[in-house]
Amino acid sequence: MKQDEAEWEEYKKVMDDVIKRSGLNRSSFYDLRGNHDNFGVPYTGRSFDFYSTYSINGQLGRRGPVNSVTVQTGRRNILFVEFDSSASLGLRGPTNLFGHPNDRLLTDISSELSQWDPLPAKPVLKISLGHFPLSFSAAAYSGKTLKDVFLMHSLSAYLCGHLHTRFGNNLKRHHESNHHPLYTQQFFQLNGHGLPVETREEEFSLKSTEEFWELEVGDWRKSRTMRILAIDRGWSSFVDVDFRSGAKKTIILPTFPLDSRFILDKSFQRNESLSVDPTLYNDIRALVFSSSPIASVVARIYDSRPGNLIVVFETPMKKTGNALSRGGLYTCPWNFKAFEDPSPLRFLLQIESVDISGRTTLTELRPFSITGQRASLPWSWKEFFVMGCQWDALYYPILSAFYFFILSILLIPKTALSFSEKQHTRKRFIANRGLPNLTTRILVELYIAPQLWYCIFIYLLYLLLCPWFWGQALMEGERGYMTYQGWMLRSDTNEKLKFFGFPDVMVVVLPHLYFVLLPALLVIVAFVVEREIYRESLRAHSGKKDDADVKNKIFASTCGKIYRLMLLRMRVVRKMLLGICLAICWRHFMNCRALSKAYEMNPFIHFPIYSLWVPLVLAYTIRRTS
Repeated sequence: MKQDEAEWEEYKKVMDDVIKRSGLNRSSFYDLRGNHDNFGVPYTGRSFDFYSTYSINGQLGRRGPVNSVTVQTGRRNILFVEFDSSASLGLRGPTNLFGHPNDRLLTDISSELSQWDPLPAKPVLKISLGHFPLSFSAAAYSGKTLKDVFLMHSLSAYLCGHLHTRFGNNLKRHHESNHHPLYTQQFFQLNGHGLPVETREEEFSLKSTEEFWELEVGDWRKSRTMRILAIDRGWSSFVDVDFRSGAKKTIILPTFPLDSRFILDKSFQRNESLSVDPTLYNDIRALVFSSSPIASVVARIYDSRPGNLIVVFETPMKKTGNALSRGGLYTCPWNFKAFEDPSPLRFLLQIESVDISGRTTLTELRPFSITGQRASLPWSWKEFFVMGCQWDALYYPILSAFYFFILSILLIPKTALSFSEKQHTRKRFIANRGLPNLTTRILVELYIAPQLWYCIFIYLLYLLLCPWFWGQALMEGERGYMTYQGWMLRSDTNEKLKFFGFPDVMVVVLPHLYFVLLPALLVIVAFVVEREIYRESLRAHSGKKDDADVKNKIFASTCGKIYRLMLLRMRVVRKMLLGICLAICWRHFMNCRALSKAYEMNPFIHFPIYSLWVPLVLAYTIRRTS
């Protein structure tokens, strides 16, 4: 994967048109660098760094990795901090997948987030923007992470991209600092809201909780999704607008009451000794944007407790501010205390607008909680896979689990057979037909084929100790080689080789191990076992025929035919294994094809062992077990 300058020229043209139509100053726009903007870039600011040339940040001379903007109002400051955590050396894809914030970048982000801390007269709402989700952001050399910095500075929301909407529309995750022993070292999070409700309540009662929401913003290129974020009296709300079905004539964003799925505990004061400003709760509020004048806006509240939705509140909303504006804030009074309930899902808010042409627009039914109770946010398995797993921490454990499993298969039979003669042990296992002995017998059968055993063992060591392939990891410069630890390349001014692209290389390493090598090894075992069972069946049948009594020749002949038919059917298993071999080789071929294209490699020159070992060993196994 590499960049195309023509796409950047088109991007600049489109953004210039957007700025012109918006009427806003160019300095009001910020565009972040992502991994696709960094593919193959040897060093920032040099050739092939099209981002520095065509992006708005590049054109305005924003060369630093961190930028901040503060919106000051009468009651509070709203601080936006954007940062570039892409790798300093832009490898070609697919091994350019993770954000790589170093310690210096984390220090700069921390400094920007704390710039208003010495002036506590006004509260500060802090929002950060970056490209990479935290699940795909590696830890710095010191072990510190972006999450640590965000929690330390009481961030409210982190808006990120990278995953787009390819894996789901619910790519949102709640982060918090907790003191429960089971969550001190998290490798994954099972759902979007983090700790169970009862655990979260216990943590909150012990001490104040530092927390923030991580919100994936989707993408415009393929999903045509745009997010509108609003800050209303210190509370943040958002709505995602899908333009795949065309332009929207009206967009509605309710700002209060808050969506209970995305509430922060710190947004609601639970300390009874501190007063709460009741004016914050007195009105239902919503932003309405429309291409046509709005005729009416109505707020409805539904009660879901009876088992179906019942309208319990309905009232018109009035626009505040400039009546000539195409968009504005609509409010209506309500008795918020009537909707206090321990369930965050009982009451649902919906806003309806009608423009002068009679066009009606409805918002989704949003659950809300006046008491600050947070509703559950379940993930699909794909959403959990990309948002709930901390992949930089999981890479080595997953890699170690593979080697532990495979080496156990290889070394257990070797150890078992080292205490007695091979044939004696083998016959003993064959004689014992019980199910508990089946697994051990399969492992012993594999070791009886020593050529395969040593071939597999040496290849496993090769993957740990030797380069997998030599490729053009950058757009210019000499080739480097990749191992499971990353790409070995020369730094800019240093002749010493250094590893780059860790843990990004996991997108090559783990699929090869788990989706190619592991199935291949299991098929090899199955071939060996199938052959041995087939041969033993033939031997047993031959013995029965030799010992048969002359008086029972007809009966023995009939049984022999039936038995031979059963043996023929047993070879169907072999045919099934041949089909699996073809599928494995096809998957491996497609992987090699993608790598050859990405890094300009010839499989017979730059990665012969990686590309040829699996098909050759499978072919050898098929021949030896025929």
